[in-house]
Amino acid sequence: MLRRLTASLIPLLLAGSAAAAIRVTDDAGQAVLMEKPAQRIISLAPHVTELLFEAGAGKQVIAVSDYSDYPAAAKQLPSVGNVFALDTERLLAMRPDLVIVWGTGKGHALADQLRANNIRIFESDPKNYEQVASSLERLGELTGNAATGQQAAKRFRDRLQQLQSRYQLKAGEAVVTVFYQVWHQPLMTLSDQHLVSSAIRLCGGKNLLGAQQDISPKVGTEAVIAANPDAILTGGESTAQLEQFWQHYQTMSAVKNRQFYAIKGDWLNRNGPRVLDGTEALCQVLQKVRAQKSRR
Repeated sequence: MLRRLTASLIPLLLAGSAAAAIRVTDDAGQAVLMEKPAQRIISLAPHVTELLFEAGAGKQVIAVSDYSDYPAAAKQLPSVGNVFALDTERLLAMRPDLVIVWGTGKGHALADQLRANNIRIFESDPKNYEQVASSLERLGELTGNAATGQQAAKRFRDRLQQLQSRYQLKAGEAVVTVFYQVWHQPLMTLSDQHLVSSAIRLCGGKNLLGAQQDISPKVGTEAVIAANPDAILTGGESTAQLEQFWQHYQTMSAVKNRQFYAIKGDWLNRNGPRVLDGTEALCQVLQKVRAQKSRR
């Protein structure tokens, strides 16, 4: 009798165990399965660190990557390097139950290396606003903070909708053409694969050199001159480097009209929650450029 009862309970126990498991899909399309919420998490990208804290998992993060400087609490955590120079031995010694890797080309190889050491991996590489929002939800689930992650995602989507309503082009308004400069030696930009281009479009602009295969392609000065952007933007605190680099190309509209702008790089270049701060700052810039353009 007892044996039959035990045998009948096994399928129910197994079903209950399966139901309790957490399963999400990461940005590389890989299924990530946790038997229980992650408690020892290592973040290998600054945007991931920001997502984890926003999703309510900050106290479960035991180490971060270089340059994980937001929020302030993240600066108190030890660094294990980054996807390009990782202290793998130190990472493994920390016995994480979840490592979140930036899903770049190098990041894919690193993810495979860590999986070979029986480390559970989530690859994070949000390329649009919705993937940022869903990242908050998925990371909330993996860390046992589902409600917090869902609330954070809702705040993100609600604010995005407000920005879209406020800044999308109105009838008769002109598109502002933009060159977004990442670096000057060599000259580099960001393509339409990057969230920066989505922000430019939301604000009624066009990334003139966005149709590139690489996400951060090298470009020639001749290509920028031929495109003749209305404005030249960069991530950072100052436009001094932009102005110095382009001062000799006075035939360009952006140079002739001194339309150089810097948007805080951590906001726009990190695909985390603060990308909406960067988007709003960008929209305000493009509104200014559009107004000056209409007066000429």
